[in-house]
Amino acid sequence: MRTGSEPTTARSALRMRLWLSLWGLVWAVLGTAVFAFTGQVGWAVACGVLWLVATVDLGVIVRHIHQGPHFQPGRDVPPYLPPERRPRR
Repeated sequence: MRTGSEPTTARSALRMRLWLSLWGLVWAVLGTAVFAFTGQVGWAVACGVLWLVATVDLGVIVRHIHQGPHFQPGRDVPPYLPPERRPRR
């Protein structure tokens, strides 16, 4: 919900999230390979799950970067008022 107190130039740190996600992806892949090579299956599975999470996160970040900027209302648009609380019946 928009309150009107948001900064007018607020931006998401998608590029930083992209690089951090790539860093995590590299470590997850290396961890999976090392633990699988040494025969520690539990740790290899844990790193494999982390690999999957990092890959999905990377896909979401790339999708948001490709979407580009979205419409943000200007200063002339009043803030949205919170919905009235209605008593439950």
